[in-house]
Amino acid sequence: MKRYMAATATVFAVTTYAAAALAQSGPPPANPNAHTPAIASPSTTNADAPAAGANSFTEAQAKSRIEAAGFSNVSALMKDKDGLWRGKASRGGTTSDVALDFQGNVVTK
Repeated sequence: MKRYMAATATVFAVTTYAAAALAQSGPPPANPNAHTPAIASPSTTNADAPAAGANSFTEAQAKSRIEAAGFSNVSALMKDKDGLWRGKASRGGTTSDVALDFQGNVVTK
């Protein structure tokens, strides 16, 4: 009986120590580059935009996002090999090349 209790205490101690060690290190953060947001918002954008990546925006959604960023006459939208929606749009009387990345960042080229 003493051996059984000693073995049980040892297993409990090892398990508790391992759980504590895992709790301290934990899983890696969801966004290891915390200064780069996962999704663009009016107050946060990706400094490295446009960011290449799998883009789930439809053409209509891409056009709406670009228009919401202050552009008009959005045309010739095509998704490129990097997942970026690229096209032409006007703002302030000037037509520019625009791009929309998977995060929602709208940039001009």
